[in-house]
Amino acid sequence: MADVEIERPAADLDRALLINVAYRLLGSMADAEDAAQEAYVRWYRMAAADRDAIRTPAAWGVRVVTRICLDNLTSARRRREQYVGPWLPEPIPGRSFPTSSQPTDPAELVALDEHVTLAMLVVLDSMTPAERISFVLRDVFGYPFSEISEILGRSEAACRQLAVSARRRVEPARRCARDRLRHNDATIVLSKAFQRGDIVSVIELLDPDVTVTNDGGGRVRAAVRPIVGVQRVLRYLTGIRRREADVETSVVDVNGQAGLRMQRGGVTVAVGALEVRDGLVSRLWIVRNSDKLQYWNLDQAMRPVTTSNL
Repeated sequence: MADVEIERPAADLDRALLINVAYRLLGSMADAEDAAQEAYVRWYRMAAADRDAIRTPAAWGVRVVTRICLDNLTSARRRREQYVGPWLPEPIPGRSFPTSSQPTDPAELVALDEHVTLAMLVVLDSMTPAERISFVLRDVFGYPFSEISEILGRSEAACRQLAVSARRRVEPARRCARDRLRHNDATIVLSKAFQRGDIVSVIELLDPDVTVTNDGGGRVRAAVRPIVGVQRVLRYLTGIRRREADVETSVVDVNGQAGLRMQRGGVTVAVGALEVRDGLVSRLWIVRNSDKLQYWNLDQAMRPVTTSNL
């Protein structure tokens, strides 16, 4: 994208709204900010008279950023064929951290609700672009199907059906996200048990079919296939603890839920998010790709969180 000098903030475009939409559609904060920036560029490239003729600039911005995301999603599937190992959404630190006034602070830009947990983003990423857009615009932001239809170039009936299909797929993740206390408690207990090498307690917390998925992106050492089953996961976690004895693990706010932050020498080297079903950990996603951890290594103090402030 060409560099264009633009005024910021624009009174008529809602940058936070654009990033909220784009992050849910792309699962990447960096890509979401790029999409929002491109929407601003297109806005300011228009003649002033053309901008003045737009009755609802915020809605215009959402339409434009969604189309940008649609193009990105279409090309992303091809790019990910070259990606080393599983691709996971980019985790963002939540508001349980002290936040600066910088506009790049993701916690100030993204509303951390049940639709932005890592578990939800993983489900959204499994959808077709049209299905994902229909669900996000309708169920998260309340846009009418008439506008969604215009963006996608499909009938309103087709967009409704896409949203219905998406709702069925996200419902399990939604239910898990709502059981906040169980999720927080399981995360804290797992972290403490892992740190002290309490294998019995770890086993008691894991679902028999627990799955661990790593995203190293080829930049760091990471399993390139999901690890399935309690015994395999236990061996994997034991191996990590042995190989990475110098890594400190703490419970932090990841996308609005309790998650895990792994640090070596004060630098975040991995961020983990869990799915807890019926009190047991059923999924563990670990992001190790340093490109996706930039927000976790900003020059600001971050404090561990507890169930009292989650």
